[in-house]
Amino acid sequence: MAPVQFGTDGIRGRASVDITNDLAYRLGSAVASVFTGYVFVGYDTRESSPQLAAAVLAGLRNGGAIGVNLGYFTTPGVAVIAQQRGGVGIVVSASHNPYYDNGLKVLGFGGGKLDYATEHAVSLALKAASPAPSEVFDEVPIDEQAEHDYAQHLRSLVPTDLSSLHIVLDCANGAASHVAHELYESTGARITTIHDEPNGRNINENCGSTHVGDLVACVKKLGADLGLAFDGDADRLIAVDAQGNVRDGDDMMILFALDFLERDALGGGLVVTSMSNLGLHRTIADAGIAIVETDVGDRNVLIALEENGWPFGGEQSGHLIFRRLAPTGDGQLTGLLLADLIVRRGPLAEQADAVWHRVPQELINVARDDYDDGAVHDLFEELQTAYGVDSADVRLLIRPSGTEPVVRVMIEALNADFVNDFSKRLANIFVA
Repeated sequence: MAPVQFGTDGIRGRASVDITNDLAYRLGSAVASVFTGYVFVGYDTRESSPQLAAAVLAGLRNGGAIGVNLGYFTTPGVAVIAQQRGGVGIVVSASHNPYYDNGLKVLGFGGGKLDYATEHAVSLALKAASPAPSEVFDEVPIDEQAEHDYAQHLRSLVPTDLSSLHIVLDCANGAASHVAHELYESTGARITTIHDEPNGRNINENCGSTHVGDLVACVKKLGADLGLAFDGDADRLIAVDAQGNVRDGDDMMILFALDFLERDALGGGLVVTSMSNLGLHRTIADAGIAIVETDVGDRNVLIALEENGWPFGGEQSGHLIFRRLAPTGDGQLTGLLLADLIVRRGPLAEQADAVWHRVPQELINVARDDYDDGAVHDLFEELQTAYGVDSADVRLLIRPSGTEPVVRVMIEALNADFVNDFSKRLANIFVA
């Protein structure tokens, strides 16, 4: 697959094929030419990540920047360190993708997402950068203090005593494996951790925020109060309530927004993306809360928050942004805040079930090379006529993924039979 050049989440592709040490070195050089001062580099637990990070650091050094190696580190953790210490960040990670992929993303000064003008400047500098002088680079000593500083910072933001809770953490064998247990244990909660033994190849493998089956089973078996699933770089969170129900970003955004509203802390409206469920829109509107919808991507959410001066928004996938607390989405921060919400307002299942109902919705991923737009729209129109579904009660969303070689087709309708029929027939069209 061809690398995605600054897609919805940086540059991403197959490690050693698309995302090479040469590319990493040139990116380091490009960032050094655009920014001055400190650049903090962290990476996830893929087998390709340490050497890619070493190449980035070499490019930074040869470009005149001061590169700091944070070692295995979450993406939001890099953002916090950049914010605290005054610099920019580079993260080597492919987030929720399999181990054989990798990616490079640049965080702006203070840890925030790059604006489009700065991203363009980095892109031009990358194209102009000289090739790497070597294929192998020496590893740079790790700043061991940074992880402690990050964990301490998160704890200071949510100092709540969580000793009444039993929480299960699924670290996706990713970057959170190095910090999550200690962080959450410091709250007083009883902590059980699964998938926290990365071996370079098991990141996101049947675990984490995109594969929550093990977490659901563990929460139910242990009778835990809450399950928290991170992705490979821990910038997103999917939760599991005490009954074993999966709670995504839509559930959490509704609960946080209503809680903020009640405490006069919402500070405006809510920003969501086009993937959010119709049920969320109706619940938020009924509460009298303004809502802005953006294209998919946490950067788009952040830009809309800044444009409106609002403090909170997110994505169904679990990227939640608390703009007053963090420069970017942080799964571990979201988990702490969700646990705090449970301590204050009661069990997660009771809260969610009391305030909203999800409209039937399915997401089908179709290989980009196989996708036929005409076939999708023909099927949609055929079923809309057959079921007599009003256009106001159904939604079809089609978008190429910015992180994977697939086209995402989302179907949503008040009529569950319509959704099921569409999903099955669409799958048959592209599997056949």
